[in-house]
Amino acid sequence: MAAILPTGLRNGMKGLDANRYATKKTVAQGMLDIALLTSNASQLKYVLQVGPKHEFYTLLVVLISISIVLQLVSAIVAVLLSSIFNINHQAHQRNAIILNNVNLVFKIFSITVNVVISIFYSMQIDIEAQRQLLS
Repeated sequence: MAAILPTGLRNGMKGLDANRYATKKTVAQGMLDIALLTSNASQLKYVLQVGPKHEFYTLLVVLISISIVLQLVSAIVAVLLSSIFNINHQAHQRNAIILNNVNLVFKIFSITVNVVISIFYSMQIDIEAQRQLLS
């Protein structure tokens, strides 16, 4: 944090407000999480509407469900992090770091699952497009 200067002028340079930056970063991350959850809900709706005739029906339903659960758990961990722990207190810092790392692991798994979902989801769309071109 030594590189982040306080708001105002220091040696003729305008500094970066660390709290403002962290707040904007957190809000942006939250919006991306909501976008991913919305995307997963839309994908699940499509797969359920198509039903078992979808080539990867079971796989996609399981993967999308896992992704949604991971995202919900990650959101719960984030709420716990923000409401229970105060990182300004030395006693809370260790537990907050551990919980933050757990949250990071959930996000990494969620991203990995969503990459796999994207692969199988787009494969089905490509197959349908080829069928339409041939008919």
